[in-house]
Amino acid sequence: MNYSKKLLVSMTAIGMTLSAIAQDKLVIKGSDTLGAKMIPKIAEAYENKNPGSKFEIAAEGSSTGIAAIIDGTAHIGMSSRELKGKEKAAAGGNGVRLVKTVVANDAVAVIVNESNPLSKLSLKDVERIFTGDITSWSAVGGKSGGISAYTRNTSSGTYAFFQKFALAGRDYGSATQKMAGNEQIATEVSKNPNGIGYVGLAYVGAAGIKVIAVDGILPSAKSANDGSYTLARGLNCFTNGSPTGAAKKFLDFALTAPGQKIVESTGFVPVK
Repeated sequence: MNYSKKLLVSMTAIGMTLSAIAQDKLVIKGSDTLGAKMIPKIAEAYENKNPGSKFEIAAEGSSTGIAAIIDGTAHIGMSSRELKGKEKAAAGGNGVRLVKTVVANDAVAVIVNESNPLSKLSLKDVERIFTGDITSWSAVGGKSGGISAYTRNTSSGTYAFFQKFALAGRDYGSATQKMAGNEQIATEVSKNPNGIGYVGLAYVGAAGIKVIAVDGILPSAKSANDGSYTLARGLNCFTNGSPTGAAKKFLDFALTAPGQKIVESTGFVPVK
């Protein structure tokens, strides 16, 4: 078989696979913030109302979800941030029109170990800590001791969101330690008296941590909705064009009262 024929067979096989996936299950990829708890619980409730429906959910970071919509390997891409310019360009080059559905609201909370005496930081101090300008707690009014800053990994939408809005677009410090998800950050901070990190609202109840007020405001449903908390954001589901078929049915369900009740029960903020 020559190369052109092999390529044709491969492309045909891929087309058949994608067709089978489209008929058999709804493929959702992307953000850990959405995909670790909230979306799976909404999917479970949806399955109970729609027997026979199936899901494949992979929560590996917002960048992976957006890329999956651009390359056609998912029906819904979860993202805890807005699109980047290069993603818009890549989508346009592939003939893909990325359309956003906001399914929940959130606030990124800055957390420290529960033994830390501090209760608040300025946004500027948060920036200086995570960029490495400040390396000791004593510099921000805490006890002496080196700061251990935990961040998400680079494929995370929360990583990008925090960099843009908390760090004023600056690079993270070289000593920051990258974690795979919100739970991992909360766990590390809970074990380290000198730890600091950031998590979505759904994770602020983890044992051993304390939420810090930023510029005098604590993250909450109220401060996320009224705009008073600087690090509030929407949680997004992207599709190629306006949602259709199973993707539309699922996203419509997510925005119903039962769907939004799940949003709230998992610690996030319902969409007004």
